[in-house]
Amino acid sequence: MSDKIKKRYHHSKFVFKTIVFMHDNPLLPIFRNPYKILNRAGLKSGQKVLEVGCGPGFFTIPAANIVGEEGIVYAIDTHPLAIEKVKEKIEREEVKNVTLILANASNTGLPDRSIDLVFLFGLRYIADGLENVISEIHRILKPEGVLSFEKTRGSEKKIIEEVEKGGLIYSGRKAKIFLFTKEKDS
Repeated sequence: MSDKIKKRYHHSKFVFKTIVFMHDNPLLPIFRNPYKILNRAGLKSGQKVLEVGCGPGFFTIPAANIVGEEGIVYAIDTHPLAIEKVKEKIEREEVKNVTLILANASNTGLPDRSIDLVFLFGLRYIADGLENVISEIHRILKPEGVLSFEKTRGSEKKIIEEVEKGGLIYSGRKAKIFLFTKEKDS
């Protein structure tokens, strides 16, 4: 697929509305409980967390609830409709600890070593490529910070190799969530 086609497909209103329809289905949390998944990913009260590819916000509000008032969730997406949808949800729910970022995850604009945990769930296509996103994640993670990466496709070995190439160390797995840690002295 050419970059032009990928960009048009990625920002398609039809595709986004389909994703919203699936994620806002009240039955989805029964089969894919966001709190259970985020707990496996390692979210805790007081953390500064980056959600890569927030989409319509299926995980955003649960993440904000888990990190609590002392924590913050940065929700990033390249799709303007995703940011608008999450903005509507956080306003409706009166959530105060979410900051929305309309940008590519390979250039978050966040300060070096400022994030405790990054979670990247359900993305089959990563704008600007996984290598560039991992490099940015490495930059913004605090020493001993964690990347929680949900395996959606591809071989486990390849995923681990790709992420470790970016300077993070595979530290285990909880169900489909692969956990990687930034070295203390990195």
